[in-house]
This record gives sequence, structure tokens and C-alpha cells, in this order.
Amino acid sequence: MLAVHCSLAHSGTWRGVATALEDEVTLTAFDMLTHGRSPDWDQQGDFQLRNVEAGLSLLAQPMDLIGHSFGATVALQMAVQRPELVRSLTLIEPVFFVAVEDPDLLQGLELQNQPFREALSAGDLALAARLFNRMWSSGAPKWPDLPEATRAAMARAITIVPACDQAILKDRAGLLAKGGMDCLAMPVLLLRGSDTNPVIGAVNDGLHQRLPNACSTVVQGAGHMVPISHPAEVAACLRALW
Repeated sequence: MLAVHCSLAHSGTWRGVATALEDEVTLTAFDMLTHGRSPDWDQQGDFQLRNVEAGLSLLAQPMDLIGHSFGATVALQMAVQRPELVRSLTLIEPVFFVAVEDPDLLQGLELQNQPFREALSAGDLALAARLFNRMWSSGAPKWPDLPEATRAAMARAITIVPACDQAILKDRAGLLAKGGMDCLAMPVLLLRGSDTNPVIGAVNDGLHQRLPNACSTVVQGAGHMVPISHPAEVAACLRALW
């Protein structure tokens, strides 16, 4: 199994899921650029596609592919490029906002993003990371409860968030066009928490209606960080998919 983490996190966030599945699965995860032990993005090329390339280098044989949040959009693009190597695809809380058909939800999301973007523009990386974390940390420890090293890592990674906009707000691969996802014939699980941002439900609905072999599942009581807060439930959803 190959796993792709969310923005401001690292490969170790899959530890709970890996532990829950340790008797059944060998899980491989990697750190995206500017995250964990990977080097900082050098501003060359597209940030998402650079991470897609990194993930594809590990996809040497048919595997079950899973991604969370922005990592889910990376996993989705990996599956589009090499569908023959993906046995199943699990997208947890994918932030592929271009799939949302309700403009009010997108406008509300932009308003929620504004404070973090203002802090980032002002050069206050710690505040920007804290505000971004507040938006998406439902089901995970809050900023004051995080170790200093974790807060520093999130402040480092916050700089790449604007670089993700093109990947999540544009349908550059044509996936939303008629037949655009026909290559994704493998079983696909769209997973979200019941208490997440409403825009995620709209993303999953938009993807579900276009994927030829998809199912949607909601983990009750979970928020956006469901792989961290509810690893046993996520593992159970994966078993049901397989």
C-alpha cells in the first residue's frame, strides 16, 4: 500500500492506520517536498506534479493507493497517469475544489482562507500556519497542544499552500469532462468525516458521480484529520473496500 499525507504533515501521520493494518498490509509513505525529511521545493515545475513524480517512483508494482487532503489530489493524479498500477484508490477528504458545483460553498471557503493568506503575505509564517491549522485541524490536536518541533515544521510547510491553488482549483487533466475519469476503473473509496467542512462533502459528491467504480463512506464523529483521529475506523473502511 502507498500513502500520501496532507499539507503541513509528514509520512508519519499514517502510523495509526499502518498499525491498525500491520498484520495485513505493508504500508509505504513518503514526505512531500517541504515536508518531513524531504528537501524544500525549489520552485521549479508544478508543486503537485513534482510530488506526483515522487510518488510514481515508488509505484513499481500494482498497489493500493491512498491519499489525504492535498495528498489525495496527488494520489488521484498518480492514478490517472498509471491506472494499471493502482489496485484500489482511496481519497480521504480530497481538496479537489474544482469538483464543487455550489459557488456559495467556494465563496465561503475563500472567506475562511483570507486570514491565513493575509498572515502569509505579511510574512508571519507561524500565524499563517496556526490559522490554516485551525481551519482544517478538526479531529486533531490544536496549535497550543502541538510540540514546538511540529509547529516549526508546519510553519515551514505553510509556504507551499498557495502553490497548490492551480492544482485544486483547475481541472487541468480534464477529469471533470465527460468520460474524463473512465481510466479510473479500479475500486475507489471516497472517505470523509461527518464533522468536516461542508465543501468536502460537495467535492466527494462531484467525484462520485463521475467515477465509474466508486463508493462513498462517512466516518461518524470525525473531522478533516480522520486518518489521525480515527485510524481504526479508516482501517475498517479499507478492509471493506478490499
